[in-house]
Amino acid sequence: MAVRNIVKIDEAKCNGCGLCATACAEGAIRIVNGKAKLVSDSYCDGLGACLGHCPQGAITIEPREAADFDEHAVQQHLAPPPKAEPLFVCPGLMTQQLPRSAAPPADDGGGDIPSQLTQWPVQLHLVSPAAPYFADADLLLVADCVPFAVGDFHRRFLQGHSVAVGCPKLDDTQRYIEKLTQILCANNLRSFMVVHMEVPCCSGLTRVAREAIVRSGKAMSFQDITVSLRGSMIRSEMVKVGL
Repeated sequence: MAVRNIVKIDEAKCNGCGLCATACAEGAIRIVNGKAKLVSDSYCDGLGACLGHCPQGAITIEPREAADFDEHAVQQHLAPPPKAEPLFVCPGLMTQQLPRSAAPPADDGGGDIPSQLTQWPVQLHLVSPAAPYFADADLLLVADCVPFAVGDFHRRFLQGHSVAVGCPKLDDTQRYIEKLTQILCANNLRSFMVVHMEVPCCSGLTRVAREAIVRSGKAMSFQDITVSLRGSMIRSEMVKVGL
């Protein structure tokens, strides 16, 4: 192996925001267990496109012995995996459009509060991009811990929205990006909202939304909302991509 420039990631400084992974066109960096990781030396061209995107200053370029940059390996790495026919399809995965409930009444102990869920399934890995509830929809992409933290989640966020749920820390975010890209390409959304927790790894859902929009070739904006562990709104901003 020859000595060449290659990225070095300081895990102590990294907060798992994922901006470096989005900036790396070769897919050499991924977020693993809440930290940025160099997937393979052969995927890193050493040019440092990720440097200016790290808000924590956790990435530097260092000369060291490393495998040569392999453009062919990068192309294979970025290629979508071949689709396999499922051996068994769970009946619970069948796409369903549920009747819309009336606005929930005040929680005065007088009875059940109607659910505002209008579809099934809800997990981003499981939803179909061609599902009718995504057509001309107001889409809500939400971290799966949010409904537990926000006491009035159905009224504040879910009501009137089609929803996709995911965890950017524990799940495969590359598959999330691919699925969300398919949804954006197949549908014209009226609006797009992303809601995640305040913990750094959860902001990876914002990165998923950004990257999916870029890959879809569309120019659009989305509302990015951060909520606290106690369910209050910390920040709300409009993120513009390609506009």
